[in-house]
Amino acid sequence: MPQGSKELEDHPTTWRELSGKAAFVSHQLIGWIYWDPEAIANYAALGVPDGFGYYISTRGSSLGAAGNSAVTAAFYSIHPKYVEGCLDLCRAHTTFEQAAAARDQAVASGLEKFSPEICEPLAALEPQLWEAAESLPVAGRVLFSSLIDWPRNQNRLVSAWLAVNAIREWRGDTHWAIQISEELDESMVGILDGAWRGYEDDWLPRSRGADDAALKKAYEKLEQRGLAKDHNVTGAGLSYRQELEDKLDDLAAAAWKIFGLKETSQFIELIEPIGSRYVDRIDQTAGPQWMPAARENRVNDH
Repeated sequence: MPQGSKELEDHPTTWRELSGKAAFVSHQLIGWIYWDPEAIANYAALGVPDGFGYYISTRGSSLGAAGNSAVTAAFYSIHPKYVEGCLDLCRAHTTFEQAAAARDQAVASGLEKFSPEICEPLAALEPQLWEAAESLPVAGRVLFSSLIDWPRNQNRLVSAWLAVNAIREWRGDTHWAIQISEELDESMVGILDGAWRGYEDDWLPRSRGADDAALKKAYEKLEQRGLAKDHNVTGAGLSYRQELEDKLDDLAAAAWKIFGLKETSQFIELIEPIGSRYVDRIDQTAGPQWMPAARENRVNDH
């Protein structure tokens, strides 16, 4: 029985709920860095014009040496040409190791600036967080496994942040595996996710590179499966998307079971009060649409 499972037998909260909450606060703790002006400026200082492609090149830095197709496969729903352009620009001006270091430097300063009260307790969790991450199976989780092999940052606070990110990417790899098993292509995924989160006008799939032709084809496929009608996701489609999320929460609970019930609850309690600061940071630096997984869903009728 995984650590924490016996404890939870008499606990009113389920692992599904804890897994979802832990994922939500993890997205808030991690996601802001990919739109952070200081981080992008650090990346631009490496010679990359205007810091273009920072998100792709730093989030995918540990897989960059494997090639553009490998990173595209790991990101799944982002247009291959965009991934290719970002990675090629990084290679032309710097290295993926330096790109990741530019991000991590901004992580350290950002955490100290925007949430100083969590820095010491988060750093103290570093060994347990990495123990949980390293205990997860790597099979089929390519982006996650590349992070496990990546050299560890010597700053304990940054290292703890990176451990949370590794667990987050394990969940992400698992998420894509579920979508693939359901025969959902990248545009279908974006449409369902956007509707489930309450985003309008197909903003979410378009933000990842889907054009009118791709969306038309994706809606046709969804309509054939009874998940959409007249270019809109149906109630059945929303329920289906919720079922996929429930399955993901169940599977992604693996890391938190290893981490422990008490520790997971404490992690959530640590990050929850400051998570909105980082969402506000995204709003200020990129706009109120980005990083949907770090935001409360805008619809509640599914």
